[in-house]
Amino acid sequence: MGITKTIGFSDETNEMSEILKALGHPARLEIIKHIMKSPTCICGDIVEILPLSQSTVSKHLSELKKVGLIKGTISGNSICYCINENTYTKIRNFITTLNINQISSECC
Repeated sequence: MGITKTIGFSDETNEMSEILKALGHPARLEIIKHIMKSPTCICGDIVEILPLSQSTVSKHLSELKKVGLIKGTISGNSICYCINENTYTKIRNFITTLNINQISSECC
Protein backbone atom coordinates (compact mmCIF):
# COMPACT_ATOMS: atom_id res chain seq x y z
CA MET A 1 0.00 0.00 0.00
CA GLY A 2 1.28 3.48 -0.84
CA ILE A 3 1.74 6.29 1.62
CA THR A 4 -0.80 9.08 1.38
CA LYS A 5 0.86 12.47 1.14
CA THR A 6 -0.82 14.92 3.50
CA ILE A 7 1.95 17.52 3.86
CA GLY A 8 1.07 20.76 2.13
CA PHE A 9 -2.68 20.48 2.72
CA SER A 10 -4.45 22.45 5.41
CA ASP A 11 -5.18 20.85 8.76
CA GLU A 12 -8.89 21.26 8.00
CA THR A 13 -8.57 19.41 4.68
CA ASN A 14 -6.58 16.59 6.26
CA GLU A 15 -9.07 16.27 9.11
CA MET A 16 -12.06 16.24 6.73
CA SER A 17 -10.30 13.65 4.58
CA GLU A 18 -10.01 11.28 7.56
CA ILE A 19 -13.60 11.87 8.65
CA LEU A 20 -15.01 11.41 5.16
CA LYS A 21 -12.92 8.25 4.67
CA ALA A 22 -14.49 6.84 7.83
CA LEU A 23 -17.93 7.58 6.37
CA GLY A 24 -17.00 5.77 3.15
CA HIS A 25 -18.39 2.42 4.29
CA PRO A 26 -22.11 1.52 4.11
CA ALA A 27 -22.10 -0.09 7.57
CA ARG A 28 -20.69 3.07 9.13
CA LEU A 29 -23.28 5.22 7.39
CA GLU A 30 -26.03 2.95 8.73
CA ILE A 31 -24.52 3.15 12.21
CA ILE A 32 -24.48 6.96 12.03
CA LYS A 33 -28.09 7.04 10.80
CA HIS A 34 -29.17 4.74 13.62
CA ILE A 35 -27.33 6.71 16.31
CA MET A 36 -28.77 10.01 15.05
CA LYS A 37 -32.36 8.82 15.45
CA SER A 38 -31.87 6.94 18.71
CA PRO A 39 -31.58 8.80 22.03
CA THR A 40 -29.41 6.06 23.53
CA CYS A 41 -27.59 3.50 21.48
CA ILE A 42 -25.46 0.57 22.54
CA CYS A 43 -23.50 -1.83 20.36
CA GLY A 44 -26.09 -4.58 20.86
CA ASP A 45 -28.81 -2.35 19.38
CA ILE A 46 -26.69 -1.75 16.30
CA VAL A 47 -25.88 -5.44 15.89
CA GLU A 48 -29.63 -6.13 15.71
CA ILE A 49 -30.14 -3.80 12.73
CA LEU A 50 -27.04 -4.70 10.69
CA PRO A 51 -26.17 -7.97 8.94
CA LEU A 52 -22.80 -8.00 10.74
CA SER A 53 -21.30 -9.77 13.72
CA GLN A 54 -20.84 -7.98 17.03
CA SER A 55 -17.06 -7.90 16.59
CA THR A 56 -17.38 -6.31 13.13
CA VAL A 57 -19.82 -3.69 14.44
CA SER A 58 -17.38 -2.94 17.27
CA LYS A 59 -14.57 -2.36 14.75
CA HIS A 60 -16.78 0.05 12.78
CA LEU A 61 -17.73 1.89 15.98
CA SER A 62 -14.05 2.13 16.85
CA GLU A 63 -13.26 3.74 13.48
CA LEU A 64 -16.09 6.25 13.88
CA LYS A 65 -14.93 7.07 17.39
CA LYS A 66 -11.28 7.40 16.29
CA VAL A 67 -12.13 10.24 13.87
CA GLY A 68 -14.45 11.88 16.39
CA LEU A 69 -17.78 11.23 14.66
CA ILE A 70 -19.24 9.52 17.71
CA LYS A 71 -18.68 9.58 21.45
CA GLY A 72 -19.19 6.75 23.87
CA THR A 73 -19.98 6.80 27.57
CA ILE A 74 -19.90 3.77 29.79
CA SER A 75 -23.29 2.79 31.17
CA GLY A 76 -23.01 -0.29 33.36
CA ASN A 77 -21.60 -3.09 31.20
CA SER A 78 -22.37 -1.26 27.95
CA ILE A 79 -21.15 1.76 26.06
CA CYS A 80 -23.82 4.25 25.05
CA TYR A 81 -22.95 5.97 21.76
CA CYS A 82 -24.03 9.38 20.49
CA ILE A 83 -23.07 11.75 17.69
CA ASN A 84 -20.23 14.15 18.43
CA GLU A 85 -21.96 17.43 17.65
CA ASN A 86 -18.67 19.33 17.26
CA THR A 87 -17.50 17.02 14.48
CA TYR A 88 -20.92 17.02 12.83
CA THR A 89 -20.83 20.84 12.79
CA LYS A 90 -17.32 20.79 11.26
CA ILE A 91 -18.54 18.49 8.46
CA ARG A 92 -21.61 20.62 7.78
CA ASN A 93 -19.52 23.81 7.70
CA PHE A 94 -16.89 22.26 5.43
CA ILE A 95 -19.48 21.00 2.96
CA THR A 96 -21.22 24.37 3.02
CA THR A 97 -17.96 25.99 1.91
CA LEU A 98 -18.05 23.78 -1.20
CA ASN A 99 -20.42 26.25 -2.81
CA ILE A 100 -22.14 24.90 -5.94
CA ASN A 101 -22.28 28.45 -7.34
CA GLN A 102 -18.48 28.44 -7.66
CA ILE A 103 -18.47 25.57 -10.18
CA SER A 104 -17.52 26.71 -13.65
CA SER A 105 -20.38 26.29 -16.12
CA GLU A 106 -17.90 26.21 -19.01
CA CYS A 107 -16.76 22.66 -18.31
CA CYS A 108 -18.13 19.72 -20.30
